[in-house]
Amino acid sequence: MKVKIVNKSSHDLPQYSTEFSAGLDLRANINADIVLKSLERVLIPTGLYIELPKGLEAQIRPRSGLALKHGISIVNSPGTIDSDYRGEIGVILINLSKEEFTIKNGERICQMVISRHENIEWQHVDTLQESARGEGGFGHTGKK
Repeated sequence: MKVKIVNKSSHDLPQYSTEFSAGLDLRANINADIVLKSLERVLIPTGLYIELPKGLEAQIRPRSGLALKHGISIVNSPGTIDSDYRGEIGVILINLSKEEFTIKNGERICQMVISRHENIEWQHVDTLQESARGEGGFGHTGKK
């Protein structure tokens, strides 16, 4: 599938790291290093603008290596980019560790996964069909 992209960054277009990767790596497009302190969050620009076809969305997800090694995540994970959004892709990173983390220009900061979605129409009813689960939620099946 072809998707239109404008690249105002100094980096290559987003790429899949392996043949079977679901996510494209996005890079920080910044003029100077950004030091992210513990529990601090910051909007990181990518210099990328996309035009997705109707029925698709882009999901912005954390990189597992940054999360495990440095406690770096995304505040609104997964972030959603709607098909009618034409602004710059920005990534809201948060440092969940106790140590400062330095973000450098060109660093891979997140993954972008393109997904299909459906638009629904509500059907107002007074009751819902019963299920085996019922109202069970929030850990109702126990720890095992």
